[in-house]
Amino acid sequence: MSYQQEYQRWLARADASLQGELQAMAGNEAAIEDAFYRDLAFGTGGLRGVIGAGTNRMNLHTVGKASQGLANYVCGHFPPDKRRIAVSYDSRINSDLFSKTAAAIFAANGIEVWIYPQLMPTPCLSWAVRALNCAAGIMVTASHNPSKYNGYKVYGADGCQITTEAAAVILAEIERLDLFEDVKAGDFDQGLASGAIRWIGEEVYTSFVEEVKKQSMLAPGEQLDRDVAIVYTPLNGTGLKPVLRTLRESGFTNVTVVREQEQPDGHFPTCPYPNPEIREAMALGMEYARKEQADLLLATDPDCDRCGIAVKDERGEYVLLSGNETGMLLLDYICARRTANGTMPAHPVAVKTIVTIDMAERIAAKYGVKMVNVLTGFKFIGEQIGLLEKQGREGDYIFGFEESYGYLSGGYVRDKDAVDAAFLICEMFAWYRQRGISLKQRLEELYAEFGYCLNTLYSFEFEGSAGFEKMQRLMASFRSGTAAFAGRRVERALDYSQGLDGLPKSDVLKYHLEGNCSVVIRPSGTEPKLKTYLSVSAPTREQAAAIERELAADIRARMA
Repeated sequence: MSYQQEYQRWLARADASLQGELQAMAGNEAAIEDAFYRDLAFGTGGLRGVIGAGTNRMNLHTVGKASQGLANYVCGHFPPDKRRIAVSYDSRINSDLFSKTAAAIFAANGIEVWIYPQLMPTPCLSWAVRALNCAAGIMVTASHNPSKYNGYKVYGADGCQITTEAAAVILAEIERLDLFEDVKAGDFDQGLASGAIRWIGEEVYTSFVEEVKKQSMLAPGEQLDRDVAIVYTPLNGTGLKPVLRTLRESGFTNVTVVREQEQPDGHFPTCPYPNPEIREAMALGMEYARKEQADLLLATDPDCDRCGIAVKDERGEYVLLSGNETGMLLLDYICARRTANGTMPAHPVAVKTIVTIDMAERIAAKYGVKMVNVLTGFKFIGEQIGLLEKQGREGDYIFGFEESYGYLSGGYVRDKDAVDAAFLICEMFAWYRQRGISLKQRLEELYAEFGYCLNTLYSFEFEGSAGFEKMQRLMASFRSGTAAFAGRRVERALDYSQGLDGLPKSDVLKYHLEGNCSVVIRPSGTEPKLKTYLSVSAPTREQAAAIERELAADIRARMA
């Protein structure tokens, strides 16, 4: 069926809430093509796309089709008494509508549904899946993407985002469906009245907070001055209640919240791109920190699985730390405190992604910790925790992190957790401050000990069908053979599409260059972007920065 034919079908059959947008497309060939040229991609990250009408958009029908496919999967792989799905959602536009639509469809398929009565972070969904013995879970969120996006993440019974294999099976179920003919209709309110849909109780949320508090690295009875001045912004997302509750119950009460970004708001009025990785998202928090003369700035993204921070440097100026820098600080802190307190397991394991800073491996080695490298995506870190659990070694996992501001210090959930990260960062900050050391100073000490390492990320956007085709051409060009970047010879090229090092097949290329540098290139799994990760090791910061600029210029030229 052509995209024009599909457009006509939607005009005739789509929900009334989408008709205005559909009719406004009439005569606009480019708009119709972009909305209907493909089905919104479903993979290990579930769905993610621009909100609107069309098969390539997030709307009631595409969410309904995905939910029916997931329902078919659960009914086909679990006995009746195990058919149970947990549901959560964030502050994005239509998140509550999409979550209730999905819940009603699950209930119409005879599946028991548990849904939070209010928006909750991604880690709370992962926790609920395990706490309620669910076969699956969904989190309606587009994480850190701009406000025009929403998404739909699917979790397995282990509380981890679905594996590549499970995603393929669910996708096959979805592709068999007609989104108008084959989706079982349901009514959310009727589901609640009948008991087919139930609210997740306060006790589940409380048990999650208690588990986060157990991640403290302090020895029993160890005293810590927690009167540090903290500015916190949830970036109009889900983090407000769980982060503040965890901090306050742990003694961190001197917390100022950025008022303009305090309450949930899917339009993100002061922060169009609500991602703590980027300076623009942190700008208002930085203003608050200066005004309050705060010791520490914390920010969490809309579904509260990423955490960014700013700290003071030696001049008293606030500087943002990268995800790599914060991750290295946490890894070192956790290893040092566990070693000192006698809580380090006999065979400790940490996990990071292949695009995360290589220096973390040297820190882990110092403490006798095995560092496992996995593909990009925290689900692969969660998968490693599950593998350890199956071997009776869950206690050996001590920390996992990725350069994109995701951290997890325990196996209680199987996805990155910014509630845990915020709590541990505050504790780490207070612990060092009590000894007269700032986090910036501790970071410089690590660089002095292990050598300077600079990691940067560049994202190149390719919108629409033409952009999608260009991304494919660029990946094919890189894959066909690249001898050098910025004059630095490629010593080894790794193509993970073949499933290297025992990892699943993935559209990722990594080039090891002479001079201990590397370049990683991969399409984003959630946005129309090619992401390029540069890693440079050098004796000094200045030398590393100069090499990085040369590599970045080469990459930009290739992406033009």
